Amino acid sequence: MNNVVEIRWHGRGGQGAKTASLLLAEAAFDTGKYIQGFPEYGPERMGAPITAYNRISDERVTIHSNIYDPDYVIVVDETLLDVVDVTAGLKKEGAILINSEKTPEELAPKLKGYEGRVCTIDARKISMETLGKYFPNTPMLGAIIKIAKIMDEDTFISSMEKSFKHKFASKPQVIEPNMAAVKRALEEVRG
Repeated sequence: MNNVVEIRWHGRGGQGAKTASLLLAEAAFDTGKYIQGFPEYGPERMGAPITAYNRISDERVTIHSNIYDPDYVIVVDETLLDVVDVTAGLKKEGAILINSEKTPEELAPKLKGYEGRVCTIDARKISMETLGKYFPNTPMLGAIIKIAKIMDEDTFISSMEKSFKHKFASKPQVIEPNMAAVKRALEEVRG
């Protein structure tokens, strides 16, 4: 298939990688794209490594498998660099986005010789300062939009606001902090 962007998320149970992949799929769907957003289930438990996926296309998506050669990889937990081969199959024309306070140059040696673009975002800092708790998935969403240019940033922000209003209908006080986290990530992603 042409014009398909494939993204693989690596995180730990409870960090929101699955939720983020579904929110990204919903935002892309809002722009008229064909989408897939799904997790790979294993022995689910808090803190265990998990994988989630996105396919985003201008055409109907007829592939129904995990993603083995992604255009982009998102690493929600930096400690996974030591236990999971996060760059497996990653296209060098794409990029890897890592939640870390470190610079892309500092993390490059841990990426098994990956020759593509390395990007970082301090999602911990952003979420703590905007949300008051550690929810890295929200800043990671903004950062991948900036890097992959899947859609126009203003369109993405509008879609996220709509999603958050629906998701947090019973907790409207968390909508604005989540929006602040997304907007900061768009500005603060490095690489």
